[in-house]
Amino acid sequence: MKRYLILLLFTFQGLMAQVQFEARVSKNTLGVNERFRIDFMMNVDGDNFEQPTFEGFRVVAGPSQQISQSWVNGRSSFQKIYSYILQPTQKGNFVVKQASIEYNGQVYKTAPVKIKVTNAVAPENDPENRQQQQGGPEATINLVAEISKTTPYLNEPITVVYKLYFNNINVTGFKELGKPKYNDFWNQNIEIKQLQVEEGSFKGERCYFVVLKKTILYPQKSGRLTIEPLSLDIGVQYPSNRRDMFGQMILTDGNKIVSAGAKTISVKALPETGKPAGFTGAVGKFDFKVTPSKTTLKNGESLDLIVSASGTGNTKLFTLPKPVVPNALEMYDPVHDEKVTTSLAGMSGKISDKYTIVPQYKGKYAIKPMEFSYFDLNSSTYKKITSPEIMVDVLDGPVLAEANQTSKNISTAVEQFKYTRPKTVLVSMSKNDFYGSKMYYTLFFLPFIIIPIIIIAKKRKEAIDSDITGKRIKMNNKLAKKYLSEAKKHLNNKEPFYIALEKAMHNFLKAKLHIETSEMSKDNIQELLLSRNANPEAVQSFITLTENCEFARYAPASSASIQQDYEKAILIISELEKQIV
Repeated sequence: MKRYLILLLFTFQGLMAQVQFEARVSKNTLGVNERFRIDFMMNVDGDNFEQPTFEGFRVVAGPSQQISQSWVNGRSSFQKIYSYILQPTQKGNFVVKQASIEYNGQVYKTAPVKIKVTNAVAPENDPENRQQQQGGPEATINLVAEISKTTPYLNEPITVVYKLYFNNINVTGFKELGKPKYNDFWNQNIEIKQLQVEEGSFKGERCYFVVLKKTILYPQKSGRLTIEPLSLDIGVQYPSNRRDMFGQMILTDGNKIVSAGAKTISVKALPETGKPAGFTGAVGKFDFKVTPSKTTLKNGESLDLIVSASGTGNTKLFTLPKPVVPNALEMYDPVHDEKVTTSLAGMSGKISDKYTIVPQYKGKYAIKPMEFSYFDLNSSTYKKITSPEIMVDVLDGPVLAEANQTSKNISTAVEQFKYTRPKTVLVSMSKNDFYGSKMYYTLFFLPFIIIPIIIIAKKRKEAIDSDITGKRIKMNNKLAKKYLSEAKKHLNNKEPFYIALEKAMHNFLKAKLHIETSEMSKDNIQELLLSRNANPEAVQSFITLTENCEFARYAPASSASIQQDYEKAILIISELEKQIV
C-alpha cells in the first residue's frame, strides 16, 4: 500500500510540474562593436526547437546545446539550453523575437527580448568578445582617427584621416557598421583612388597601416563639437596554434569589430576685438578685386562689374560685398561663379559675382570703393582690403538735368489745361420712344438667353463639385505654385526656404501622379514616374533633391547654394511637366 502511495505522489508531482521556457541575454544595451550571448532555457526536454530570425544581428557562433539533469533529496531537475553569440549589424532598437518548442503536443514560446545598440564603445573584457575575437597574443588591429587640430577657430579647416593599423594578421575586407557624423561641420570627403598598405608604427610597435578615409572639416559653430565614431566590421585571418603537414601555420578566418572612438573638437569663436563692420565670415588668406569690363560707354551699351575674392580658406562659406552705384546706373542681380578645389589643405580658388550695369543718362558717374574683410589665421587678426573708386563715363544719350526739366514742363502744361474739354460732344434735343428701341428688344430677349446659360452653368458647377479627384488635383497644383513662390521669397532664409521647397515638390507629385501623402514612398514615386514615361535621370534628381531638403534645413548653406537648389527645382519640375503623360 505504501509503495502505491509513493508512486501516486510522484505521478501527481509530474502532473503539477510547469513547463518553463525563457530567453536570457548577457546584456540588453551594447555598442555596435560588441557582442552578446543569448540562452534559450527550458526545464523539460522539448522537441522541434525553432530559433528566431535575429533581425538586426549576425550569428557569430551557435547554436550550442547543453543538457543537465540531477537528483537532490529525491527530487529531479532538468535543464536544456540553446546558446548563441550575436553581433549587431547597425545602431538602433531591436527585438529578438520568440523561439518555440513542442512538449506533450503543446507549443511553448519565449517572450520577445528588447536590445538597444548604441555607438561603438571601448572593447570590454567579457567572455563573449574574448572568446570570439582574439587572434593570438601577437595579432593586433586598431582603427585610429588622426585629427590635424583639436582647437581650431570658427571656419578654420581641420582634417580627419582614418587609418587601420594591423600586425600579424591579414585583412580580407571590411564593412562600415557606423558612419561618422559631422554635426555643425561643413565637410567633404577626399577621394582615395586605391588603398595602399604602408609600414609604420603604433604605440611604439612596428606594424602596417592602410588609410581608409580622408575628410576635410570646417566648424560652423563655436564650442565643444563631437565627431561620432567610424565603426568597421573587419574580415581577418589570424594564425592559430595548429600547423599543416608541411609545418606551415594554419590561418583561421574571423571577424573583428573596431571603432575609431568619438572625438571632441573645441572650436574657438572669432575675436570681437577689431572685427570690421562689413565682415561676412571669410577666414583664411584672400585677395579682393573689383574689375569693370569697360569704363567708357555709348548710349545703349552696358558694362560688367566683376567682384571677386581668391585665395585659400572657407571660400564657399561667405558672401561677397555688393557694390553701390548711382541712381543713373541700373544694376541687375549678379551671376555667381565658383572655381574652388578642395584638398586636405582646405579650399582654394576663386569666387565671383558678375553685375550687369546699364547707364540711363549721359555723364560721369562714380562707383564707390568696396571693402572686403577676412580673418587671417596666421596672425589671428582681421585684414581689410579696399578697392579703388571706379569712374564710368557715358558719352552720349539724354542728360539727367534735361530729362528732369522736360518732365517738369509736361507736368505744368497738363495742370494748366486740366479743366478744358479736349473734345466736343453734341446731344440731340429730340427723344426716341422706348418701345421698338434697341434697349426694348435687348431687355425682351435677354431672359431667353440668360436662362439657358444659367442652366448650363449650374450643371457644369454640379459636375465640377462631384469631381473630387479633379478638385484635389487643382488644389495640389495651386499649392505647388504657392509654396514655390513662397520658397522664392525666402531665398535669404534657409530653413523656411527648404520647408516651402519640399512642400512645393510634394504637392507637384500629388497633382501629377494623383496620389495621397501616405503613398509617397521613394520606391512608389520612382515606379509611378517611370511608368508615366519620365526620364530616369530627372526622376533620380527629383528624389535626391526631395531627400536633401530635410537635411539641408539643419546643415550649413550659403545663399549661392540655396539659389542653386531653387533653380534646380524649377528645372526638374519643368522637365517632369513635359515628360509625364
